[in-house]
Amino acid sequence: MSNKNSGISFFQKILGSLFNSKDAEAEKKRQLKIIAKNLSKTRYKFYKPGADQVLPAFGKFFYDMYKLIAPCQLMFNAQQNPNAYKNLVIDSYLSESQKKILDELTEESIVTQSASISFDQLKQKIKTGLEKLSADFDQDKIQSIDTVYSKMMCFKQLCQYDYYFMLKKFDSSLKEQDFSKTPKFNPIDASYIADDLKDFLSIAWTLPFNTDWSDVMQIFKNLKGVEPIKPSQWTKLVSRLEQLHVAGVFEMIIQLTTKDPAYIVNAEVKREQIVEAYIDKVRNQATSTIRKLENEQKNSKTASLLTQIFNTTGIFSLKYYTEQAGEPLRKKNLPDYEYYKPLNYMKAFLLEYVKRDVREYADLVIIRGKWSTAPLSQQMSDAFHALLDTSDKITAFDARHSEENGDIGSKIKTLLPRADRDKEAANIIRTTLKDSNALAREYVVSSTKNLILFAKNTKALIEDYKKPHGELITNWKELDRFAEHPIEELAVEVYKKIYLLVNLMQTLLQ
Repeated sequence: MSNKNSGISFFQKILGSLFNSKDAEAEKKRQLKIIAKNLSKTRYKFYKPGADQVLPAFGKFFYDMYKLIAPCQLMFNAQQNPNAYKNLVIDSYLSESQKKILDELTEESIVTQSASISFDQLKQKIKTGLEKLSADFDQDKIQSIDTVYSKMMCFKQLCQYDYYFMLKKFDSSLKEQDFSKTPKFNPIDASYIADDLKDFLSIAWTLPFNTDWSDVMQIFKNLKGVEPIKPSQWTKLVSRLEQLHVAGVFEMIIQLTTKDPAYIVNAEVKREQIVEAYIDKVRNQATSTIRKLENEQKNSKTASLLTQIFNTTGIFSLKYYTEQAGEPLRKKNLPDYEYYKPLNYMKAFLLEYVKRDVREYADLVIIRGKWSTAPLSQQMSDAFHALLDTSDKITAFDARHSEENGDIGSKIKTLLPRADRDKEAANIIRTTLKDSNALAREYVVSSTKNLILFAKNTKALIEDYKKPHGELITNWKELDRFAEHPIEELAVEVYKKIYLLVNLMQTLLQ
């Protein structure tokens, strides 16, 4: 009994689906018939339902629009940069004070100003200018700018639609941007232009019909000297498009030719807030210019100091904690060896000068000198020996970054190949480098402090040496006999070199 009922149920489902399918198809035909009847009642004779053809009046409508818009199309095609239109709209709303600020924020102006004021003053001036520029864009002005830009983009899209591609289907002899003769418009199969019409409506129906277009046209007139299209002609075109939109003529043509009575146009208006991005761009350009100038000044100063200290700019005292070793890390957007420059120069200075000239002076005044107060001697001695100790520590630190034998270098070498796909590996590298760079900075900073301390004592000893009777060291004449080089000249040279090196470290650590 249950099997019998199951069989009946099965056949009922099949019959039901057939009837439902027939009912749906019948309903679809009924709706299409209504659409065709409604279309025939409009005053626009663009389509012949029985033959599924678009008529010459359809082609002529689009040809007239193409002819009217063609000069605008050329204008837009000549400028492909989307930011140009954003700037065009914003510039039209700038106050005189904003224009003056913008003039002062150009790269050329910033470079000129940097020659007469300090970087700190220049940075503050730029900051103040940017704040004033931003404050002058109140909410009303921002809303007006965004509205006009949105209208301009709708206008641009309509002008850049490919009318030629559609019209060529009516007359294959048609030439692009050539209006010397009117093409022949014969009826054609509506399916040929259905997709083209869909694309057109997705653009045309974004137009704000009930709006004043004089602000957009005035912007172009200010730019070109003439309006891209006569206001009266544009108003007439917009009015006709609005009438077609209200009547739903083009939608009905698409519904009939695609046999889809449910078709609706997907016309999405893209609204952009352009002021904030504009200010950010101005800010970034000004900041980039300042940074560029600072880097140029820093590099120039660095090169000058290196030449004065080492008589060359090619200093290579480290083997593993180097710029080249950090390149694979930079390629994977990971932190690299941040303090390779100052550590490299510090190590070279400790090797070439502290262990030679500075040691010669230290041995002379600290070991052989008779100091009136022991604490001063001890202070200078501690600073000198700390420098020697740090030199050895830097050597050991550098070796730790060897990929073959160093704990840091081998760890990074092992983890780096999978860092871009393994978050944990990348985090371990970041933590390792953070600790490594902190230690590198500490060596540079502590050495610089000890050099400053040694230099201060040296300067005091230079003054003391000039006195008839030394107050800090009481046996200068005795020391003269032991000195391989004149004491004062050696002290001045040591002080000068340390001063230059400290200046270099301060420049690089800024």
